[in-house]
Amino acid sequence: MKIQLGSPEETKLFGERLAKSLRPGDVITLEGQLGSGKTTFTKGIASGLEVKRHITSPTFTIVKEYRGKMPLYHMDVYRLEDSLEDIGFDEYFHGNGVSVVEWAGFIEPFLPVNRLEISIHYTENEDMRVIDLKPHGSHFEQVVNELEG
Repeated sequence: MKIQLGSPEETKLFGERLAKSLRPGDVITLEGQLGSGKTTFTKGIASGLEVKRHITSPTFTIVKEYRGKMPLYHMDVYRLEDSLEDIGFDEYFHGNGVSVVEWAGFIEPFLPVNRLEISIHYTENEDMRVIDLKPHGSHFEQVVNELEG
């Protein structure tokens, strides 16, 4: 599924819509250029999960945990490039919250098979974004179908 969004606010709102279909143990991976909206999208997911704290990129801490109606584990694994260091990913990926992983390609061997891969890209109009969703597993196929409908 591809969707075009015209502003950061639309990106955030789309993340909120996605959050309504998420359940504990879900893993969302985010790829895209710097500044493409990965953290803005995560803010939308956090809002949909009723997280009250301000969401910032976990670039220097790798993982930030937030409490809402279920935990949100926000990861930025860019600093793990060229390292296969396992920081206990299974505890997050198979835990009682939702994991959102920015730059997930850097930890591919640790990612669960069932996940929702999301790519965010600029268009020629720098305010516009194209979001491409690729579901892995029947749960995420259903989630994407709900978003399309």
